Amino acid sequence: MRSFLILAMMLTLAGSSLAQEPWKYPESPRGEVVDVYHGTRVSDPYRWLEDPDSEPTRKWVEAQNQLTFSYLHSGPTFARLKQRLTEIWNFERYGTPFRDGGRMFYFKNNGLQNQSVLYMLTDEKAEPKVVLDPNSMSADGTVSTSIHEVSHDGKHLAYGIQASGSDEQAVKIRQVDTGADLAETLKWCKFSSVAWTADSQGFYYNRFPEPGSVAKEDENSYNKVFFHKIGTPQAADKLIYEDPKDKELLFSPAVTDDGRYLFLYVNRGTDPKNMLYCQDLSQPGSALIKLVDREVALYSVIDNVGKTLYLHTDLDAPRGRLITMEPVPGSAGRTIVPESEDVIDRVAMVDNRLFVVVLRDARHVVKMYDLEGKLLGELPLPGLGTISALSGKRTDKEIFLSFASYLFPQTIYRYEVASGQLSIFRQPEVSFDFGAYQTRQIFATSKDGTRVPMFVTARKDLKLDSSNPTLLYAYGGFNISLTPSFSASRLVWLENGGVLVVANLRGGNEYGEEWHQAGMLGKKQNVFDDFIACAETLIKEGYTRPDRLACNGGSNGGLLVAAMVTQRPDLFGAAVCQVPVVDMLRYHKFTVGRFWVPEYGSSEDPEQFKFLYAYSPLHRVKPGTRYPPLLITTADTDDRVVPAHAKKLAAALQTAQAGPAPILIRVETKAGHGGGKPTSKVIEEAADIYTFLIKTFAMEKGS
Repeated sequence: MRSFLILAMMLTLAGSSLAQEPWKYPESPRGEVVDVYHGTRVSDPYRWLEDPDSEPTRKWVEAQNQLTFSYLHSGPTFARLKQRLTEIWNFERYGTPFRDGGRMFYFKNNGLQNQSVLYMLTDEKAEPKVVLDPNSMSADGTVSTSIHEVSHDGKHLAYGIQASGSDEQAVKIRQVDTGADLAETLKWCKFSSVAWTADSQGFYYNRFPEPGSVAKEDENSYNKVFFHKIGTPQAADKLIYEDPKDKELLFSPAVTDDGRYLFLYVNRGTDPKNMLYCQDLSQPGSALIKLVDREVALYSVIDNVGKTLYLHTDLDAPRGRLITMEPVPGSAGRTIVPESEDVIDRVAMVDNRLFVVVLRDARHVVKMYDLEGKLLGELPLPGLGTISALSGKRTDKEIFLSFASYLFPQTIYRYEVASGQLSIFRQPEVSFDFGAYQTRQIFATSKDGTRVPMFVTARKDLKLDSSNPTLLYAYGGFNISLTPSFSASRLVWLENGGVLVVANLRGGNEYGEEWHQAGMLGKKQNVFDDFIACAETLIKEGYTRPDRLACNGGSNGGLLVAAMVTQRPDLFGAAVCQVPVVDMLRYHKFTVGRFWVPEYGSSEDPEQFKFLYAYSPLHRVKPGTRYPPLLITTADTDDRVVPAHAKKLAAALQTAQAGPAPILIRVETKAGHGGGKPTSKVIEEAADIYTFLIKTFAMEKGS
């Protein structure tokens, strides 16, 4: 590790406790488990940590948390950061408003509420009425809500209840005017969608089988679509569609704003390529027809005008195009907005115009077209940033949009189509000196010559003297783009002298489906090479040096960080690996891991096993290696990326570590993969992460 000796010397001179040696880790006994994959023997010594309820695992987690928290919470840093994070977080936050039944609905958080509250207005001058307050559902804020679909008449709300961050959803129906819930509860929902009918008497939804009706390993398979009539028990729900011959398919129902058409999006796991089925609800007894019956491209319905459907697709256009088509099988469609250099990200039809959010070098631009595809202009956005939501229907005369950037808190704008006026609807006030900082975009050149963008946010007077503590964050997968976003916790890193860098790696959608495919399956190493190139560019340009550079990512980004720690431990002075996927040979065996096979591949396939085994971080840990300081985070009720990944990685790295740097794991309780996490827990986790980094880089005395 090239920079480790320099780092160790600096930490010793600074008096940081990171230099203590050796670290006394909880015992992690090695088991004798060996699997054979296509003739290759692979040991799995920490298989016992896959059982979260066993006594050895519970004791191991308790001991690991005691070690981690005793270190992080010693000294003044944690308390100072937690207090400052609480101050910064205490500002009003609004969601993008939407209308149903002549009423306006929106989410609002007063500042430190654990969960945002759904409000309703009968008109904009009226007093807002609370429709749904998740904070009343649990004392500690660990119960959250999801789905939030209002009926067309605005009188009922279908919503999902999720406990402790689990993906499981119990769907309830609330009467908006009275605040009372109907008697029925819809169970066995996960990743579910709700689509109300035009008469507001019921909705379509998808769910998994009742436990016990299928084999245990198939409880997250055999997804089905049902129709639920409000006021009736779930047992009376009508089955609309299933495909018992293909248990891996996922169905997501949607109904057009005019209520005429039901659509089923049919996906295989997380693969963005989907099939599309359609039913004309205006014709009683009409059959469900397969508009697109092959998984060859993305098809997303924008809306309809009579029998004319408007869709976004990337068929023969990796950066996307807009088409119209008739609801008949085999229709090829007519292109109205052809593919361009910009990548189509999302589309809304408002006042008979198409508002198209596009990606231009990983930032958003909003273009406006008429229904024949004629460009009418671009909306005047306040700067380089992200449109996180568009809200409006075809018959509306205005559209609401949410804009944010690294130094621009999420602000809600109203655009009046007729006048072309863009005005602020809701803007937060945050306790931070934004004027002292700036964001700029730079580019790195990857190993194969690919140009990779990065957003760098830092003080305006930053000196490029290679001394700046720098946090490099990325994701790189699942067609997800990292456009400029606002994070209150990152402000604490900036005001403590840190530099924030967000890299746009292959595997995302920043440059379309080709960019995504260049970072998946057997090309996953491109993602890691892109990240390495970004790190080396930051060092070359004088922003930082290896012992002052930290890498960070979560989930698929946690895989990225784990790959960096095992492939290039010399390149980083610290790493924060959040809810990671690291056992690439067994990930598909846990909960919903099989959904990711289209992205990663499967060890059950001989050819895919080769590239998975080649980079799988858990299997690349080498005894006797000097690894950088590492903080791994996970949660005990994460049922998306099970905590076994993080636990096994921590055990392996602690055992293999040859240097003095700590390998720590933080196991959160009553929390899942991240969604719905209460504000109090978010603040505590952020305080722990930045305490770890500030201690590692000796950024304050006594830390």
